[in-house]
Amino acid sequence: MLSLQPPSSTLPNYLQEDELPQECSDVVSSLPRETGWVAKYLHQYQGCWISTRYMKGVLAFQKHFQAHHTDILLVTTPKAGTTWLKAILFALVNRVRYRRDPLQHPLLTNNPHVLVPFLDMNLYTQSQVPDLSSFAFPRLFSTHLPFALLPTSVKDSACKIVYLCRNPKDTFVSLWHFTNKLRPTARGTNSLEEAFDKFCRGVSLYGPYWDNVLGYWKKSLEMPQKILFLKFEEMKEHPAANLRRLAEFLECPFSPEEKAQGVEDNILRLCSFDNLSNLEVNKSGKLPAGEENNAFFRRGEVGDWKNHLTAKMIEKIDRITEEKFDGTGLRV
Repeated sequence: MLSLQPPSSTLPNYLQEDELPQECSDVVSSLPRETGWVAKYLHQYQGCWISTRYMKGVLAFQKHFQAHHTDILLVTTPKAGTTWLKAILFALVNRVRYRRDPLQHPLLTNNPHVLVPFLDMNLYTQSQVPDLSSFAFPRLFSTHLPFALLPTSVKDSACKIVYLCRNPKDTFVSLWHFTNKLRPTARGTNSLEEAFDKFCRGVSLYGPYWDNVLGYWKKSLEMPQKILFLKFEEMKEHPAANLRRLAEFLECPFSPEEKAQGVEDNILRLCSFDNLSNLEVNKSGKLPAGEENNAFFRRGEVGDWKNHLTAKMIEKIDRITEEKFDGTGLRV
């Protein structure tokens, strides 16, 4: 076993990194590492930066997960609008099940991360081979992993992948705020400058950001029936049109009757940032691993980077983005 720090009952589960299984320990000890944004370290595994605690889940997910052809996998870079799209996805797929009694809708009493759990950061971190038999079909899961690191069963099956991308400047600012909320008090906060340097070097959670985004963009062009590539900014500007696009991609389009009855509007109202952030469960509750639910709701806006980044920072990140995405047809 690799001992990373003394176990502490005062730390929430997501910060505890006391032991790893021997097989995982052997892998982790051989990887390049850097200081983490929240956890003590990030490790570079197959080109992707992953926290020590989640390495166990990633390895188990890659080895054991068997995708079903009806599975739906939501993938994002961290802080790209993950929580919001999880809510939309759950409400969309389950709209008939909870239509008769909207006051009993699970989103009113559960954080979206509970209803659409992370495979590597949650289910496979808790257990090397979790029991997934209780999940209703279609099963809804999520991950931040790059396409190249997904299990073979996901790539080879007919399961659907919904990918959400966000402007790198807003992604960075949101990630900086979020990770500072989760850091243990004793370690203080990451400065904006320190975090920006790491982000630009690609040393961010499930980064480099540009590699993660570009991998799914290219695959979405190759396999449009399998991967739907969405943009946070377009979702915010045209929510109804993108909700219909998502429904059609998942082969559960809205019927004329549903449109006439305002089902689309009801889903968007239920899953709006204002509504979700003001629900009691998201103001005071915690996830099973100990993260406070309100940490996942800050502003949910487009362009907040203008309030934080200097002209020099903006020039640098724009230059990197232009270089990375040059010739790909992708604009963010």
